Amino acid sequence: MDEVVIRLNAKKHGAFYLMHEGEQAGEMVIGIDGDVLTAYHTEIMPQVEGKGLARILMNGMVAYAREHNLKVKPLCAYVHAQFKKHPEEFADIWLKQEGE
Repeated sequence: MDEVVIRLNAKKHGAFYLMHEGEQAGEMVIGIDGDVLTAYHTEIMPQVEGKGLARILMNGMVAYAREHNLKVKPLCAYVHAQFKKHPEEFADIWLKQEGE
C-alpha cells in the first residue's frame, strides 16, 4: 500500500513523501505561503520509476491543496506538465502564470 505523508518545518517548507512497500520511494519539495502551495521538484527513486508513483505523489499533494483551500503554483516540471495535460482536472487549484 502506497502512502503519501507531508512534513513541513515552521516556515511551511518541506515535502510530500511517498512511502512504497515500507520505504521512501519519492518526494515532492514544496513550500506554502498564505494560500499558495508551490511545487518545486518531484523525484522518484530510480529503482521504482515507471510504476506511476509520481502520479500517486501528485494526487496526495492535490488532495492536500483542495482540503486546505490552496492554489498550486507548479514550478516543478512534472506537476506543470500534468496540469497542462489535464487542465480541467486541476482548474480549481491551478494558479496559472501569465501567458498560460
